[in-house]
Amino acid sequence: MSNLNSSALARRVGAWSGVGTMAAFVLLWGGSAIVTRAALDHGSASAVLLARYGIALFVLLAMCARRGRWGAPVGSRMRIVWAGLVMVAGYSVCYFESMARGITPGMLAIVLGVQPVLTLLLQERRFNAMRLCGLLLALAGLAMVVWQGVMQTRLDVLGLWFAMAALACITLGAIMQKRIQQEPMDVLPLQFAVMVGVCLLFTQVQPLRWENTVGFWLPVVFLGVVTSVVAQLLLYRLIRRGNLVNVTSLFYLVPAVTAALDFLVLGNALSALALLGMCCILAGVVAVHRR
Repeated sequence: MSNLNSSALARRVGAWSGVGTMAAFVLLWGGSAIVTRAALDHGSASAVLLARYGIALFVLLAMCARRGRWGAPVGSRMRIVWAGLVMVAGYSVCYFESMARGITPGMLAIVLGVQPVLTLLLQERRFNAMRLCGLLLALAGLAMVVWQGVMQTRLDVLGLWFAMAALACITLGAIMQKRIQQEPMDVLPLQFAVMVGVCLLFTQVQPLRWENTVGFWLPVVFLGVVTSVVAQLLLYRLIRRGNLVNVTSLFYLVPAVTAALDFLVLGNALSALALLGMCCILAGVVAVHRR
């Protein structure tokens, strides 16, 4: 009897631990957009990216030195590099450029909230009527948000294209990352080293510009340590251990968190059409994943 009780307790603790991990990831990932906006107010996208991933790489290398292991086996490194180029480098550059061109954190989060639907579309080939309706509803919501951005608020069209490119990168990158079976701590140092190289190339296109103030360094350190190390390790651990479609479904919670923080912290209220679009995306994702 005691064995049964201890087994039930262990399952319950494991379940609550999983919920805590997912909640922590959603809060950190959703809040990082607000911190990114604060950093970009004091420096160029190239400067923020280089400082962020330089700090993150330093922290990861220190963690590797402490654990006495430095990376993945030689045979898997090319797959890790390619996944990093798409999921870390491509996503980060497009994400930062879209926000630097005037896309608000709330609107960008709504666009990225379509990721679970795209993941399902790419991972599964057959759909029932409910899932098809959910896909169409989510895409209709995305169309509303894009229309609002272009026609109503006159946002930079190139900024919206960068937002769509970020969506493509995070979706394809998550699929590529799922095929890598190594521990996240064996993967991230190599991917972040590649990212620092990409940032150095990016500085040739966009010159470095930053203010040597707390307003720049505080959000950059947060992005480097909390978002790039803590949240990224949580995401990779969830991707490695769980069903990819279910894990990416967490991203439909991110727009609500980001939009709320965007309004409370930065005062950027979403318009009625953008809110309707977000509701359509949420309803579509719920319909797709209703089981």
